[in-house]
Amino acid sequence: MSANSQKAAPRAAATKTPAAKPALAKAGPILLIEDTASLQLIYRSVLAAEGYEVHLAASAAEGHRLFASGNHRVVLLDLGLPDGDGLQVMTAMLERRPNTKVIVITAHGSINRAVEAMRAGAHEFLVKPFEDARFLSAVANAVARSQSRKTAGDAAAGFIGSSEVMGRIHDKIASVAGSMATVFITGESGTGKELAALAVHGASPRAKGPFIALNCGAIPHDLLESEVFGHMKGSFTGAISDRPGAATAADGGTLFLDEICEMAPALQTKLLRFLQTSSVLPVGATKPIKVDVRIVCATNRDPLDAVRRGQFREDLYYRLFVVPIHLPPLRERGEDVIEIAETMLARFAEEEGRRFDGLDPEVAELFLRHPWPGNVRQLLNVIRNVVVLNRGGSVTLDMLPETLTDLERTPSAPPVAAPGEPTLDSLMDRPLAEVERLVVMATIARHGGSIPKAARVLDLSPSTLYRKLEAWSRED
Repeated sequence: MSANSQKAAPRAAATKTPAAKPALAKAGPILLIEDTASLQLIYRSVLAAEGYEVHLAASAAEGHRLFASGNHRVVLLDLGLPDGDGLQVMTAMLERRPNTKVIVITAHGSINRAVEAMRAGAHEFLVKPFEDARFLSAVANAVARSQSRKTAGDAAAGFIGSSEVMGRIHDKIASVAGSMATVFITGESGTGKELAALAVHGASPRAKGPFIALNCGAIPHDLLESEVFGHMKGSFTGAISDRPGAATAADGGTLFLDEICEMAPALQTKLLRFLQTSSVLPVGATKPIKVDVRIVCATNRDPLDAVRRGQFREDLYYRLFVVPIHLPPLRERGEDVIEIAETMLARFAEEEGRRFDGLDPEVAELFLRHPWPGNVRQLLNVIRNVVVLNRGGSVTLDMLPETLTDLERTPSAPPVAAPGEPTLDSLMDRPLAEVERLVVMATIARHGGSIPKAARVLDLSPSTLYRKLEAWSRED
């Protein structure tokens, strides 16, 4: 149905276009923003005949609302809207979700507007009047292009939250996943660094290959080389058989090295050689093994500071720090804390056979102002505690763990030295090793014996403190 007016619609299809159908199951709804009711019906009928789900908006304001509340990856946008400029609508959408495919529709006398829209990031434009085949072809192409990004979105779904900062992280993961570039993830403990690594792997062409995670801070230094590169039978006491290391096990997939800054200097040298040659030399072997591995690493420390302190090789840092992804602490993610809490409340309740009705307003307010030193991991523990110890209903303040509510009720005050804690005067004229031990032990005592809390204060990983305590116990 071709029309002479500028508000012409596509001609009803004489024959269906089978090329559009394979992607329909995963296409998701298409957002159509068109102010003329008759054209809304015509566009939707043509699309519905091909199996597409269509959401309709008759104004810029309604289009913004539907786009913000939905997950539309393809948008059909008429540039001539009564309450706003179509280009501004498109720009706002692309700022919110840059991977959206926007097809702009314009009148014959407004070609310059279409060109301007393409320069501003539109996927394609249609000039009225247009044929149904051209219309469906443009939509099918946009859907196909959006599908190439969908895998990354699915893999990153472990990151619950709609904050702007998390949106940028999702987009960066989607952008880097298809490459071989090394990804370096930083962030405090509990922010989801391994989830981010899994998202990179899951969105990559290596998704069907292995994902091997290795915590460099949790393995004794004398065993770490064997864990990473493997060993041959008889290469050291206890090596009763050949054993492939993590790098070999990850062949064809991704090797995730967590707490990379805790790796011993000698092993850093071997890791650098591995990155340069893509070859693994197991302990006790004479012939290297070629492997195809993508490296993702993470740390809860500042890696550049570790370089300055001489704890991390500068050349290895620059080799690994190709695409940095910094995961923000939960306290900087705003309303995400409520979204995470309510999502996991429903999930845990289903697992435990309970029924909860969400968060009481006082609880939501507390969650928003709480500093969450343990980040998402701490929040999940709180929600799990609530679900296990309560029957259901709305989550109220009295259901929360006492440690959380007590902290909220206690006014903050600067710490003072407790009796027996070392003071600056008492540390003077002592060997540095002794000073370190006194400070570490006093910090652990101040935090009730909690190694993770003391580690955060001392800017160390918990595994480092455990190793120090073990070494000091052997000295005593």
